[in-house]
Amino acid sequence: MEKCILITGGAGFIGSHVVRQFVNKYQNYVIVNADALTYAGNLENLMDIEHSPNYRFEHVNINDAVAIQALFAKYQFDGVIHLAAESHVDRSITDPNAFIQTNVMGTANLLNAAKELWKGKEEGKRFYHVSTDEVYGSLSETGFFLETTPYDPQSPYSASKAASDHLVRAYGNTYHLPFVITNCSNNYGPNQFPEKLIPLFIHNIKNNKQLPVYGDGKYTRDWLFVEDHAVAIDLVFHSGKNGETYNIGGFNEWQNIELIKLLCQKMDGKLGREAGTCAQLITYIKDRPGHDRRYAIDATKINKELGWYPSVTFEEGLAKTIDWYLANEEWLNNVTSGDYQKYYAKQYN
Repeated sequence: MEKCILITGGAGFIGSHVVRQFVNKYQNYVIVNADALTYAGNLENLMDIEHSPNYRFEHVNINDAVAIQALFAKYQFDGVIHLAAESHVDRSITDPNAFIQTNVMGTANLLNAAKELWKGKEEGKRFYHVSTDEVYGSLSETGFFLETTPYDPQSPYSASKAASDHLVRAYGNTYHLPFVITNCSNNYGPNQFPEKLIPLFIHNIKNNKQLPVYGDGKYTRDWLFVEDHAVAIDLVFHSGKNGETYNIGGFNEWQNIELIKLLCQKMDGKLGREAGTCAQLITYIKDRPGHDRRYAIDATKINKELGWYPSVTFEEGLAKTIDWYLANEEWLNNVTSGDYQKYYAKQYN
């Protein structure tokens, strides 16, 4: 095998799509998926490639420094694509320490293991840290996040991701660790855990449950189909420049309430309901603390330097996403049982 690549969080939403991209495209790579299988990690996401000869799964938590060191010793990785993270803003408000532990200390454990393994032989190695646009804070009605935009995180989640970004750059500067960082906008698509807006609302609409909308619903986000993100990660991993940051965005801004109305319209058609039926489920609730008003990514750099641009329009991606969730009812029922139901009741009353 030509390379051995570690993908952390590979049983999660984005991670599973990245694992599939690499396993199917690079038959000459060994792809090791390390995942703690917390509530958002699900090996059912990878059933189609779980028996591929170049795929390995390791049940490892990045918070366990000893286990991480042993994993690096076992496989002698040539590269790391680090996606494992606590990522839901609402949960970070309820339990910030979990986000600090995983997103900051877990990243440090990976950096330390890579630093020790690659010391003196950094050529051809790469530590790829996958981050978020939320580290930049909030935008007004105009402007975009650039790679040079100063950090201004507003939630425990975004602060923990900002801290991990800084750690990666510090290891690059101090220890000459070869790295790249990407900051991405909101992802959507198949296999996303239904605490996030689109799968949550698909699930609720199907079951005639309320659609909880924070504040006035006019919070704006840039949306990117997850498979396009996986392609971008592949491109940056192989062709990005060491020490660089690339913003990955969908060129696709939507106010939450407008996106929800579009989703309701499409779900009415998919479920054979009278037009306007699903929209009646919309319920405005108290705004969450520290809610950023608008995110918008300028992805010009990755477009010009690496030739990447989203291939799926939002209409196409949303239709694919709805069809997938409606066709995978068993998957959705499995992940929405038990602990998640308790969390959901606590968070949204």
